[in-house]
Amino acid sequence: MLDGGATTDGSWGRFGDVEVRLGSNHVANVEIQRPPSNFFDTALIDSLADAYLALDGDPSCRAIVLCSQGKHFCAGADFSGRSVGSPGQDPLLSAKELYGAAARLLEAQTPVVAAIQGAAVGGGLGVACSADFRVASSEARFAANFARLGFHHGFGLTVTLPRIVGQQRALELLYTGRRITGDEAGTMGLCDRVVAQGALREAAHDLAAEIGRSAPLAVRSIRETMRAGLADAFRDATDRELAEQHRLRSTADFAEGLSASADRREPQFEGR
Repeated sequence: MLDGGATTDGSWGRFGDVEVRLGSNHVANVEIQRPPSNFFDTALIDSLADAYLALDGDPSCRAIVLCSQGKHFCAGADFSGRSVGSPGQDPLLSAKELYGAAARLLEAQTPVVAAIQGAAVGGGLGVACSADFRVASSEARFAANFARLGFHHGFGLTVTLPRIVGQQRALELLYTGRRITGDEAGTMGLCDRVVAQGALREAAHDLAAEIGRSAPLAVRSIRETMRAGLADAFRDATDRELAEQHRLRSTADFAEGLSASADRREPQFEGR
């Protein structure tokens, strides 16, 4: 929830672990503050959506830079049992609430430029793909590593990832789960700008400011046309993703994937 208007430290507002600063050139800086890895849960995604909604109602904001405090943009969801939903809550219900919150990100009206440092993996890649544009450091790394864990992908990547990189590239990333660098992400179109780490936020702000110089009503209208039906498609996709995640969670391959990841070894899947 918004703590109310401008805060004593000069920020525009705070929504849980998300801080908003409305600066020059009609650009708002929306920062996730769970360093160093910025693992998300339902509360964090809801806070992010609340920040977007509040900025949608401020005519002085025409574009958003989504960024994260710390080493990584977002290393995904914390499935330790404490952060996706409420303690003791059924995992299926927790994930459904999470994806419901995530769909709200796609209903926002203001263009979003994500500034990505470090890792954007698993659900963190999903967060990155919810934005209109991605600016990354060359050292950043991206992975849809679900299949390497014996798991089905989530966070709506079924619909967002192919829209960005095309069906074949999306299939390659999802099937192999391989990690790619910021430079390769730029080559395949996953990222729109790739810059040195020290220039990351400035480059993201420059792109957002360029959007902000266009007629705001026209930009919103164009965005609504170009993203028409995306939130509904996201909801449909996450229903399917969630059902498959629930089914695969009980398999031996999933147990092996988690064990191999914890032991930092190559998994030995058996298809059961």
